[in-house]
Amino acid sequence: MWDRLTSTLAGAALRLPPARTRRITVTRDIPVRARDGVNLRTDHYRPDLMDAATVLIRTPYGRGGPMRLLCRLAAERGFHVVIQSCRGTFGSGGSFDPFVFERDDGLDTLDWLRRQPWWRGAFGMFGASYQGFVQWALAADAGPELRAMVAVATASTTRDSTYAGESFALDTVLTWVELLQAQTVPWLARQWELKRGQPRLAAALAHLPLVEADRIATGGTVPFFQEWLEHHTPQADYWRTRVFDDRLDRVRAPVAMVSGWHDIFLPAQLRDYAAVRATGARPRLVVGPWTHGSPGLFVAALREGLGWLDEHLFDRTAEPVDEPPARAGRDAGVGAPVRVHVGGVGGGWRDLPDWPPPARPTRWFLHPGSALRTSAAVPSPPDGFWYDPTDPTPSLGGPLLVAQRAGPFDNRPVEARPDVLTWTTDPLDSAVEVIGPVRAEIHLRSELAHLDVFVRLCDVDRRGRSWNVCDGLVRVDPQRFPPDATGTVAVPVEMWPAAHRFAAGHRLRLQVSGGAHPRYARNPGTGEPLGAAITLRGGRREIFHDPRRPSAVVLPVVHSASQPVPS
Repeated sequence: MWDRLTSTLAGAALRLPPARTRRITVTRDIPVRARDGVNLRTDHYRPDLMDAATVLIRTPYGRGGPMRLLCRLAAERGFHVVIQSCRGTFGSGGSFDPFVFERDDGLDTLDWLRRQPWWRGAFGMFGASYQGFVQWALAADAGPELRAMVAVATASTTRDSTYAGESFALDTVLTWVELLQAQTVPWLARQWELKRGQPRLAAALAHLPLVEADRIATGGTVPFFQEWLEHHTPQADYWRTRVFDDRLDRVRAPVAMVSGWHDIFLPAQLRDYAAVRATGARPRLVVGPWTHGSPGLFVAALREGLGWLDEHLFDRTAEPVDEPPARAGRDAGVGAPVRVHVGGVGGGWRDLPDWPPPARPTRWFLHPGSALRTSAAVPSPPDGFWYDPTDPTPSLGGPLLVAQRAGPFDNRPVEARPDVLTWTTDPLDSAVEVIGPVRAEIHLRSELAHLDVFVRLCDVDRRGRSWNVCDGLVRVDPQRFPPDATGTVAVPVEMWPAAHRFAAGHRLRLQVSGGAHPRYARNPGTGEPLGAAITLRGGRREIFHDPRRPSAVVLPVVHSASQPVPS
């Protein structure tokens, strides 16, 4: 009774489609046997409707709490909902080894579904983050019975996100390690640790060598964390069986992708979108003003996901029900395959025919006097700074795993540091709207052959507050970036894609620094192995902005008739 009341209130508050039934039978802890004998604990939410399709959710985060509500909401809208704990989590047998067993366990679960008396020959998948990875692990081999996927804040490969710019996403990875361990401790103990500010995690993020960080954060050694530190080079065979992007051309199910501009997996998810589009398919893409764990993303995923599943799974020939279905998440953008939220003053939602939209690549060059202009670079001496890995440049906001620390922040505290250089435009005469991929090219010379280049684009408002829009980091070494005869290297920096309107009177600002710790592991400057490095070496670097070495950021400026639409 309590679950039914909660779901009724939640459905109304979230503006979900009307329920088709309130009569749901829940069977918990079903042992689904995998091919190696491991039992995968599974719950089944069964609606009292004929010919209902199935929605499969596989997760390492448990089947209670918010997932319990989500499953009931979906079941009340006419789906058999099957939620399963990945092996090694929440009662399922075996050990949790990220990405290794998800294809086979998914196929074994699909085989179990086919043998159930309520199976009607069609299913969809739904889930965020790791729940999305398991979808891609199964999708290419699921066959025609897979009719729809809803992939939220996720991607078919995590390798590129883990080693963004060939650095190491320390904050994301170690926070996830700690989160997985925290699921095994009593609830009260976890709340006490959160209230204390997670001091063990903070100490681990600051610790060297990194091979000891998992023990400091969790009290024990985490095998996959150790493996990720060891197998970090692009040529590592380790990742070949743990990524699924080479199988996207075999996926036939319609895919809805939902993400946020400050999500940790956004660049990889947009590459998935491009790969699926290249097959001739028309996936749905929604990108909003969200971070990885923000409540807004959860609500949008429910609305968009239930609408997508309804569209592709519901049998329109079935007997009528008391409450007709409604399209979820499409009220303001019916028919538009791509919907993005443009940030900034005067932004709003845009409906687009594809991603990225037509845009004019516009270079904004670094100039002397900390100026940023569209006019060509002029003869000028370089600007320089000293990077000290013992006092690493801190990260502030942006794409992080923890929603409370992610997203836009006023960057003035970081920009006041001597190891951060900035270039800023004059106040804009008219608004500049940027939608699409963003990149920079930074020409530099460094005392050290091993270094990081972090670039961030900010929107400076009329009060002088500097709000981060997007950023990117590249790890430089002599093999990937051999210097020229003058010791200069040109470093291309792929930044997070963006959709932002810089209002008239605002200014654009570009930051260049030597890192963003602990979001990215600090570069020790010595070339020591990622996990074993303990020696820290600082050094000076110079950023060039002359005609021969014109450092710049390239922004996709749009000029279209599209107008804001209601949210």
